[in-house]
Amino acid sequence: MIGMEEEVKPNLSQYQGLTSSVSGVSSARGHGSVTGGSNLSGDAYRRQHEITVTVHNAGFSAPTPIQAQSWPIALQGRDIVAIAKTGSGKTLGYLVPGFMHIKRCRNDSQMGPTVLVLSPTRELATQIQDEAQKFGGSSRITCTCLYGGAPKGPQLREIERGVDIVVATPGRLNDILEMRRVSLQQVSYLVLDEADRMLDMGFEPQIRKIVKEVPTRRQTLMYTATWPREVRKIAADLLVNPVQVNIGNIDELVANKSITQNVEVLAPMVKHRRLEQILRSQEPGSKIIVFCSTKKMCDQLARNLSQFGAASIHGDKSQADRDYVLGQFRSGRSPVLVATDVAARGLDIKDIRVVINYDFPTGVEDYVHRIGRTGRAGATGLAFTFFGDQDSKHASDLIKVLEGANQQVPAELREMASRGGGMGRPRRWAPSSGGYDGEHGGRTDSGYGGRDGGRGGRGISTSSSWHEKSGGRGYGHESSDRNDRGFHDSYDTGRSRSRSPDRLNSASGRDHSPVLSFHELMMKRNQQ
Repeated sequence: MIGMEEEVKPNLSQYQGLTSSVSGVSSARGHGSVTGGSNLSGDAYRRQHEITVTVHNAGFSAPTPIQAQSWPIALQGRDIVAIAKTGSGKTLGYLVPGFMHIKRCRNDSQMGPTVLVLSPTRELATQIQDEAQKFGGSSRITCTCLYGGAPKGPQLREIERGVDIVVATPGRLNDILEMRRVSLQQVSYLVLDEADRMLDMGFEPQIRKIVKEVPTRRQTLMYTATWPREVRKIAADLLVNPVQVNIGNIDELVANKSITQNVEVLAPMVKHRRLEQILRSQEPGSKIIVFCSTKKMCDQLARNLSQFGAASIHGDKSQADRDYVLGQFRSGRSPVLVATDVAARGLDIKDIRVVINYDFPTGVEDYVHRIGRTGRAGATGLAFTFFGDQDSKHASDLIKVLEGANQQVPAELREMASRGGGMGRPRRWAPSSGGYDGEHGGRTDSGYGGRDGGRGGRGISTSSSWHEKSGGRGYGHESSDRNDRGFHDSYDTGRSRSRSPDRLNSASGRDHSPVLSFHELMMKRNQQ
């Protein structure tokens, strides 16, 4: 059924005795043990019965844990909540049972799809479609992808021709449902992929609206990298007596241990120089992703790194531009991809060597997902993260992630955490987080605008940097609001007048710095 060229032998013994926990059933083996109840290992069973199994062009030599545990459960028609880290093979965990479900149902594809997969982003949706076509094509299983930012016409024509699988972002699917151009009445296998991400992006109302169009007699599978309260609630509402499969500890945010994490506490003005040093230290042609917080910075860095073959991708790019850039990145013609969090999840490019967090994200969960772009499919990876005073509120959580993955923790980071934020004594030119985490807030670039872009999150009015607490004019950190306020080499204007030590001293008639530096002169000029 699964189409193929390169011979590998899957280790069927991985279906049993997995180092994962299964909730909701008395035994993991109760769901389709591949040895038919025998105590033999998979290899021994094959030898006894003279079975030779060959799989071609699959890209792996054995099922991943999430695949090996999901397949027998899904094939029994049970609802599943599967919780596993990014890069763990979740896509085939639900697609392979979906193919078999389609073959059993034998529906007329012109009457509507049998399998519906909801995805948070265009990039992830198109990659799911690629996997469905790659592995389902030999069984003549058809698939289309519905997402915003592209014309509806070609997508509607594919639906009219008839498809077995629809992979869709919630916004575009809702649009087409409102046009009454697709029926979900034949859907009996529903998948919510990256469920936590869809909820983060504000898609819950759209998801619930879509599910109302799907028959209640269905099998529902939810795949997620994290298990917060919001995901648990929607799982309780949409799934019936599900089997919960946990790969790893779901109570802790755990990074992939095959990734070497390097966290460097840096001032904003040295970040670019350090970035170039890291890029030069890598082997020529190595695929590298550089994450930053704003679209403006994304484009600026790509221009400044043109000698490294850099290209940028973010929410303001057209779908055609994004497809082109990703194609250039995959092929190696543009080995450095500068991205906002558009690319933090869903990009399944297995040979990414290095991830660089030029800007720290809005939380450690996004940090884990960012670095998860490397070290995929059993490979090792390397991650560099620039961390500044404006990020200090995340220091304690970041330390937990580093320690959980047996990584080194910089002394400066521990000092930040021990002092509850900041680097101890006030820094005159501590970076201000501006709109990124400060009072200006603004929408993040987690989405793409419009329905499929998600709602994004408003900036949080909390910060630990000294200048932001004082409301003074600091050395500006990039803002991530819609206007992209600030730039790392410009000054951000605060709401209130500066209360720096120099200002307090001069107010009391005590000026201890008769010779002013350039920065002090600039600050004094701004105060006038």
